Amino acid sequence: MKFNRLVSGCLVGLLCLSACSTQTTEMKEYTGYVNPFIGTGGHGHTHPGAMLPHGMIQPGPDTRIDGWDSCSGYYYEDSTINGFAHTRLSGTGCADFGDFLLMPTVGEQKVEYLGKESQQRPFASAFSHRNEYAEPGYYSVFLDTYGVKAELTATERAAMHRYTFPESKESGFILDMDYNIQQQTNQVMEVEAVNDTVLCGYKRSAYWAWQQDLYFYAVFSKPFTHTLYTDTIEEGGQQIPVCKMLLRFDTAEDEQVMVRFSISSVDGEGARQNLLAELPDWDFDKVRADARKTWNDCLSKIEVKTEDPDQLAIFYTAMYHAFLSPNLFTDVDGRYLGMDLKVHTTDKEDPVYTTFSIWDTFRALHPLLTIIDPHTNESYIRSLLKKQREGGVFPKWDCAANYTGTMIGYHAASIITDAYVKGYRDFDVREAYQACLRTAEYDTTGIVGPKWLVPFVMPRARYYKDALGYIPCDLENESVAKALEYAYDDWCISVLADSLGDVETRDKYARFAGAYKSYFDPETRFMRGRDSKGKWRTPFNPRSSTHRSDDYCEGTAWQWTWFVLHDVPGLVGLMGGEEAFVGKLDSLFTVSSELEGETVSADISGLIGQYAHGNEPSHHIIHLYNYVNRPWRTQELVDSVLYSQYRNAPDGLSGNEDCGQMSAWYILNAMGFYQVCPGEPVYSIGRPLFEEVTIHLPGQKDFVIRTKNNSKENKYVQSILLNGKPLEQPFFTHSDLTAGGVMEISMGAEPFKP
Repeated sequence: MKFNRLVSGCLVGLLCLSACSTQTTEMKEYTGYVNPFIGTGGHGHTHPGAMLPHGMIQPGPDTRIDGWDSCSGYYYEDSTINGFAHTRLSGTGCADFGDFLLMPTVGEQKVEYLGKESQQRPFASAFSHRNEYAEPGYYSVFLDTYGVKAELTATERAAMHRYTFPESKESGFILDMDYNIQQQTNQVMEVEAVNDTVLCGYKRSAYWAWQQDLYFYAVFSKPFTHTLYTDTIEEGGQQIPVCKMLLRFDTAEDEQVMVRFSISSVDGEGARQNLLAELPDWDFDKVRADARKTWNDCLSKIEVKTEDPDQLAIFYTAMYHAFLSPNLFTDVDGRYLGMDLKVHTTDKEDPVYTTFSIWDTFRALHPLLTIIDPHTNESYIRSLLKKQREGGVFPKWDCAANYTGTMIGYHAASIITDAYVKGYRDFDVREAYQACLRTAEYDTTGIVGPKWLVPFVMPRARYYKDALGYIPCDLENESVAKALEYAYDDWCISVLADSLGDVETRDKYARFAGAYKSYFDPETRFMRGRDSKGKWRTPFNPRSSTHRSDDYCEGTAWQWTWFVLHDVPGLVGLMGGEEAFVGKLDSLFTVSSELEGETVSADISGLIGQYAHGNEPSHHIIHLYNYVNRPWRTQELVDSVLYSQYRNAPDGLSGNEDCGQMSAWYILNAMGFYQVCPGEPVYSIGRPLFEEVTIHLPGQKDFVIRTKNNSKENKYVQSILLNGKPLEQPFFTHSDLTAGGVMEISMGAEPFKP
């Protein structure tokens, strides 16, 4: 496969020497570098709760109920905690879950309804960040209102709570069944006291996941008396059901009461079995230590050397965020809820996952996984194949075995193609290929879900792009963004078709991949919408945004014009050649950051000029300079983003974390490279941040990146050696990396312009 860049010549030093693993028997404590509060402020929407890598359960504090910054249930600016729910999305731009809120109480148990406008439950407690602590797999806080210390840790499918109570005759818990994030519709709520130490229950809710079924099983270390409180509140013509279980017991001073809590999307027995298998006893400290070890194993896949503690915190917190989702969706017995909302069974060693934010994560998270955890990435592909088999088509955004229809493109094709061309093929390649074709061609039959949802899962835009050759902006929302993403995904399919010897389909989808040219206006030199008569949409303003209701998706023409990952030379040609392309690209970073429109998308954030690092459509753009022989521009802009858009602070992310994508961008670029076009196994070199990075590869090999004369001022690459041989261009291949070896990069304070 030829490289997608406007440079000539071959890469030097393609034959890498294998390197022996330098891992020692005594592993560093990487978890100590992680700051789980990064991204919990601003609009990062992350959560500091006690989660395991890809865990099914996400126990942690809930501080607010509604609003965009309640997406994870926690917001750093808040000063009260409503309780500790067990499910959530961390780092997303949409919300769901917040199930089974548990709150310790002392004294009167208040349950009066405070109205939909309130961010607090009546039993909420004040707290201070001074008395709050989080590390991977563990969270604690002191609840000022009740004088109770709360601690949480977790296994994959179960949470363990430990509460230290004051002396009281009125201690207890409230299990709030009707609580959820952002006013979801509770359709069914059932809770039962099995005996005086065990509760079980079931809940069905409807929100982003249009039918979410969840079961729980909870065992308490201390016997309780219980009262079931139910009611129906009418507000604004709406009937709001209320369901809470109130538990009571006496406590001595500093008495610890513990709870083991598990969930399942299959049934109550599944929740019980998950608990018995993963939390058979009450050893809280062992569960916490096991969680820390699990996280340490994940974080140790990449070892960085630096004297800067903030850089260590940002990097390893990014690693932490990158491993939070997708989430395990299979019970210990191998059962799981399929996209057809029926119970299926899979090999327990090959579990099914959910929470696939593919529009975000195809760009950097999945490419990162092909380096440090390719077998888990293959497992994700097998999960996606099961989902299309059960639901009729690949999901764009799968949430709790529900099609949400959210976002655009069909980027399962990207994830599959990128894994395939890198040699990771532990999945049914023929089935994957046919499933990619199915999702690329307009066909609404056989898709599981309510009728109103199907047009979002399978938009008519896919009919227009095949039948008309373009998507009319007066017939389809977000037409330009959809068309550009479809062109890229169709290129991915053409690569698969070529690999499988399907020449006719290869040529067909290669033609589709060139459709991006239909949207380029040579007069304005932007990608623009065309109506059903072939005319440009007017009026046109490249900085205009109407969130999710214009020709672009969470962006403007300034950001989307550059989305031609698979054919940068073609885009350069449209722009008028290399010099014209560079001039236009320079202007992206220097024009005013002002956005116009009545409903400007809040996702357009982290602006440098009109480059928006806080949202995914911009993430590849900086590296385009490498394709037009201006590598120093890539280096200085990567440097700018690394230092200005990521900080060791609650508001340390410039946009939503988006299920690991923001962090994966940082991880790759901080190491010194980025993959512009998933599906083409080539990495573009930027500005390495650390003096040394060791990537511990599968097969006991290491790839080491060493920088000489590196400092904040010395941000420009002067020379590159790959296994001792000069690298003449700022690109190297995936096979270079996975063979193991050493890349040495010399840095300087001035751009190197040969």
